[in-house]
Amino acid sequence: MSKTLRLILGDQLNAQHSWFQKVHPHITYVLMEIMPEATYVSHHIQKLLGFFAAMRRFADELQKQGHQCIYLHLDDPHNQQSFAGNLEQILAADDFKAFEYQEPDEYRVDQILKQFTDRLSIRVNVYDSEHFLTRRYDLQEFFAGSKTLLMESFYRHMRKKHHLLMEEGKPAGGRWNFDRENRRRLPAQAEVPTPLLFDHDLSEINEMIQSHNIPFIGRVEAGHFTWPLHRQEALQILDDFLENRLLYFGTYQDAMHTAEPYVYHSRLSFAMNTKMIHPIEIVERAISYWKENPERINLAQIEGFVRQIIGWREYMRGVYWAYMPEYETRNFFSHFRQLPDFYWTAETKMNCLKHAIQQSLDHAYAHHIQRLMITGNFALLAGIHPDEVDAWYMGIYMDAIQWVEITNTRGMSQFADGGLVGTKPYVSSANYINKMSNYCQGCHYDHRQRYGVKACPFNSLYWDFYDRHRDRLQKNPRVGMAYRLMESMPDSELQHIRKQAAAYLDQLNAI
Repeated sequence: MSKTLRLILGDQLNAQHSWFQKVHPHITYVLMEIMPEATYVSHHIQKLLGFFAAMRRFADELQKQGHQCIYLHLDDPHNQQSFAGNLEQILAADDFKAFEYQEPDEYRVDQILKQFTDRLSIRVNVYDSEHFLTRRYDLQEFFAGSKTLLMESFYRHMRKKHHLLMEEGKPAGGRWNFDRENRRRLPAQAEVPTPLLFDHDLSEINEMIQSHNIPFIGRVEAGHFTWPLHRQEALQILDDFLENRLLYFGTYQDAMHTAEPYVYHSRLSFAMNTKMIHPIEIVERAISYWKENPERINLAQIEGFVRQIIGWREYMRGVYWAYMPEYETRNFFSHFRQLPDFYWTAETKMNCLKHAIQQSLDHAYAHHIQRLMITGNFALLAGIHPDEVDAWYMGIYMDAIQWVEITNTRGMSQFADGGLVGTKPYVSSANYINKMSNYCQGCHYDHRQRYGVKACPFNSLYWDFYDRHRDRLQKNPRVGMAYRLMESMPDSELQHIRKQAAAYLDQLNAI
């Protein structure tokens, strides 16, 4: 049979893919570490280590199974440091008659491979990654002719299509969504179980990264990398989540606490986004566990978890492919400011931002409310350019791959798409932060004050945001309450707020 070269990308570590179910001596697989992928943003050091180490483990496993595999390390002298350069070199060195790859999840990489294959004279085949529950353009087709892309409608469609949490064609428990029960603050005496953390020594890869002067952010304890690096470890994390954390996941999924970086969250996103583990097996295992343990797990917990995976995750991917590449240029509010320096150092007097950012620098992780209502909320209120926010989120988090990062950041968090993803800007004053966390305790600023030397910046910036964007937002029915409250304020109160907001915006790096 004619020889075939197959490319595996760093986020395509799917051992269950049909490609690998049988060993074919005429097929060679190639994985590569290249500088452009390591440097297109400043990645967290743990993200760089995780991708490189997981790719190497995957290649080793393929070879143990008998597959022909080429692996190009970053410091390999033959590494051309580009997909096209390395592939051309490999194809020229042997008698390959075909080149095959799985659909990339990032538009940027998709275009690189399309341009490369357009030049090839050999046969080219493109395969599905066999990971998602939807095809690239399913969401676009689902909402064809609609003026809005309501996630809830798509989520219900997914529940019906895959028969998840359904009873005789109706939602389990008679309700589709238990979100109202999933917004509680973590009790003072809550006992949050210690998460399953691995202890990988990745010193060799770390030294390689340092020797190539690859820019990075964050930190890692020498020799102690805690994230899963292969499918078996991902399954262990899933088991640990089901046994120890699903019990309160839904109830406290929005809660934030200085002593609990993970609360009851699963820590599965890195493994899932690199395709070590499939979303449907996660959801089905979770539902089975709920059914087997009805006295421990209530419906609100399992529904909240299922909604995150088959609702938001698939929805965001669909939005990405429906609107890229134009989506990454959207800037609805025409925001222009640079991200404050403290996003890279955590050196700020605001306790909520100090903690959420320091946690991100330490662990390459923050859960969705920390991202949305702390770091994202402040960036939106402060008028930071969406490009700046995108680059930060893309770099700092383990699970950040553009298809999921940009739709959550530029869409849900920054409202830069003008309401395509979110029906309103997700902004708040300090009141919400105080309600959902212990961050305001012991803070330099007073969460109750709108202006004055100790006034929390979130308060004046919140009202100033609505004030300066009145022309864009006043007709939005979901934010009408904010404008009614503003209209009830004395003019002197609004003047104080505007003056305080202007002072903070003029000295963002000193807040």
